[in-house]
Amino acid sequence: MLRWSRRRTPLGTEADRATFRTLHNASLAAPALREGLRADSAGRAVRHLRALLGTPAVALTDATGVLAWDGVGDHHAEDVAALGLRAVGTGVTMLHELRCDVPGCLLRTGIASPLAVEDEVVGTLVVLAPRTTGRLARAADEVATWVSGQLELAELDASRNRLVEAEVRALRAQISPHFIYNSLGAIASFVRTDPDRARELLLEFADFTRYSFRRHGEFTTLAEELRAIERYLLLEEARFGDRLAVRLRIAPEVLGVTVPFLCLQPLVENAVRHGLAGSPRPVTTISIVARDLDRVCEIEIEDDGAGEDPERIARILAGETPAPASGAAGGTREGGEGPHPSVGLGNVDARLRATYGDEAGLEVETAPRAGTRVTVRIPKFAPGVHV
Repeated sequence: MLRWSRRRTPLGTEADRATFRTLHNASLAAPALREGLRADSAGRAVRHLRALLGTPAVALTDATGVLAWDGVGDHHAEDVAALGLRAVGTGVTMLHELRCDVPGCLLRTGIASPLAVEDEVVGTLVVLAPRTTGRLARAADEVATWVSGQLELAELDASRNRLVEAEVRALRAQISPHFIYNSLGAIASFVRTDPDRARELLLEFADFTRYSFRRHGEFTTLAEELRAIERYLLLEEARFGDRLAVRLRIAPEVLGVTVPFLCLQPLVENAVRHGLAGSPRPVTTISIVARDLDRVCEIEIEDDGAGEDPERIARILAGETPAPASGAAGGTREGGEGPHPSVGLGNVDARLRATYGDEAGLEVETAPRAGTRVTVRIPKFAPGVHV
């Protein structure tokens, strides 16, 4: 008879275990700090910072006072606030001797280490202990440096969000006023001859503008983006009649894929406006195809209209602002809207690259009088991308 026994093997040496505990506490504090230095986020991070330092009390302050405290001795909050303000003002680590008449209070010293974001001191990490040692002062400074790094990342995230909001505002601004005027004009033309259709188009117009100018959410689903595109195309078909034909082929499996808000509608608007401008064909066809390619959703938006100068498109995608095109590839658009400006092409390309990496940039195939095809490849799953 064989007998097996399993013993729990120790997790390395004591030094190894201390390292693992340190990394664990740092990982617990990081998510809150990545939200910035605020009272709520500081309150969630400070207890993990105290566990990291192993001291009786730790506080986080900003330029006005104490944001959060963990541990004993919070009756010293006034002194700690003053200590934090001095450290913010000087930008250097400050030591302070605490005087206390409270029986049993262990705290006799405070070390305030500055927290800096982009070279600006925004607050302090205050470590409170029975006595000051060189090791404790060094630990306080090292942890403060790490906290500053997390706050820098929080500022980068906030800057990125502000940039995305600015880009979306720019795309909204590029929704042509002429499209709005012409859509309303087309709707008005049906009021007497076909009032039911006029009502339906007016509702589509209201839903399209409501979606385009919504103020929440950096991302949406492909189904929602396509629904807005369908409304836009219905309005353009009412305006252009038989001159515009639309074909859609969408794989049901990709309808739930998360996409950046307003990443496709500008490309479709670009196809309609440019496809019809100077097109040699009596009917311009817009095709939208969405395919399920394993981990990627591939979307093609194609028109068989006037086409474009490939070098000009390359300059737009490179972030340049080339002069307006002329001739068949960029003549005057319907409705007096002027030379074709490649609406949102560079903006959408930059947003896709910022979200998914350079491999997700737009792929544009075009030539004068040969139409234009724009291909977008969006990963089905990407870190930080959700509705």
